[in-house]
Amino acid sequence: MINISQTISEIGNLKSQGLREEAFNMTTGLFSDTIYTYILIPLLLAIGIYYTVKIRAGQITNIGHANKLITAPAKNKDSISPFKAFTISAASHIGTGNIVGVAAAISTGGPGAVFWMWITALIGGASSFVENTLGQVFKEKNPDGTFKGGPAYYIRKALHKPKLAIVFSVVISIVYGINFNAMQANTIAAGFNSSFGVNKKIIALILIILAGIIIFGGLQRIADVTSLIVPVMAIAYILVVLFIIIKNIKLVPHMFGVIFESAFNLKAGFGGLFGTAILNGIRRGLFSNEAGMGAVPNASAVADVSHPAKQGLIQALGVYLDTILVCSATAFVVILGGEGIYNSSLQGLEITQAALANEVGNWANYFLSFCILMFAFSSIIGNYYYGENNVLNLNLGKSALSVYRILVLIAIILGCVGDFSVVWNLGDVFMGIMAVINLIVLIFLGKISVSVYDDYMKQLNEGKDPVFNPKNIRELDPYINEVTAWDE
Repeated sequence: MINISQTISEIGNLKSQGLREEAFNMTTGLFSDTIYTYILIPLLLAIGIYYTVKIRAGQITNIGHANKLITAPAKNKDSISPFKAFTISAASHIGTGNIVGVAAAISTGGPGAVFWMWITALIGGASSFVENTLGQVFKEKNPDGTFKGGPAYYIRKALHKPKLAIVFSVVISIVYGINFNAMQANTIAAGFNSSFGVNKKIIALILIILAGIIIFGGLQRIADVTSLIVPVMAIAYILVVLFIIIKNIKLVPHMFGVIFESAFNLKAGFGGLFGTAILNGIRRGLFSNEAGMGAVPNASAVADVSHPAKQGLIQALGVYLDTILVCSATAFVVILGGEGIYNSSLQGLEITQAALANEVGNWANYFLSFCILMFAFSSIIGNYYYGENNVLNLNLGKSALSVYRILVLIAIILGCVGDFSVVWNLGDVFMGIMAVINLIVLIFLGKISVSVYDDYMKQLNEGKDPVFNPKNIRELDPYINEVTAWDE
């Protein structure tokens, strides 16, 4: 847990020594840790559990059904299909954290962190369903036949809090489009510079050319690119991990035994590790799949479906793809690598590199560089769209979007060649604030998603392909004039 008084004292000492940047970094770190540990994690877990009960664990029992829904075509040929909308969000939250963050969680909290990561994902699927269903209900239609939506839209239209919606839009546009994209660019540049000796300025030039071609192409091009990159990167990574698991098939039972034993290890001397395993597993699960944090609905709202609950269930599936599949893949490699690797002085990426190299040889470093490129670049595209969607919500005119796109490209350049540590720390703080806003909103509006779920399941159980009629949802009566995208 956080020792607040000790940290404040250390900040004071740094200031007295004239180390203002270090003091600022520690201050933002304290704010971030406090928000996440004492506010955000309890809120996420409580809301996830509450809505798991309210929809009768539908985010879990309907996994097979959601798999069928994801391949359905868009209602109109000019719109975005459920799968493409899914890949935009997956592009954003399947990132370097799935490789680096998971290894760090195991290093700090032991293999037991993986179990709590799984539990968090199962619970978080309910929060994901609720927020993404709301995003669908209150989405708006664009002139070109596509859709837009997200938390800023349902905050403005259902809560009637336009100023709060503006705050949310500004924060997410800066945090995802600027801060996090600079971070992803920095990861790519650092990885290729260390592995292949490529000059960071050259990497920056290549990235802004590729990213510029995509983001200036609009939503359709973004969806086309992510629908290609996401399956390729996920399948490539999973196949290598499957090879390692098959190679070590006799050790797999022991691996799961270590995970479960460590998850509940209360023996003397391990009490602190038990708590650390829970905290690290929960944090990694929540921050990896972003369930309930207000980011993913910006992408899922663009899907053209016949009923909001369809995309809600599909996005719940995205939580499991991210955490239970991709994060677990990294976890299995690290744990099979042995305690000598994850309990060593190695950190983050180094742990995953060492574990992979131990199984497949030194070419693992090149493979990981490729994975980091794919994961991080896809995150840049997905993160950018979150920002674009919210810039559009601010109604600042067409020129504002062009300015924003240029700012995103500048952030990518600076991320490649500069030190963005101060900006990243601020990004963590503002992301926490953004998530708290969304979670509080879900407390008030989540009942709408529950009613939409009940309507969907009623039609499904009657043998119908569910079609949404807002007038059939009693919880929508006060907001019926704000539900504008379902009038066909």
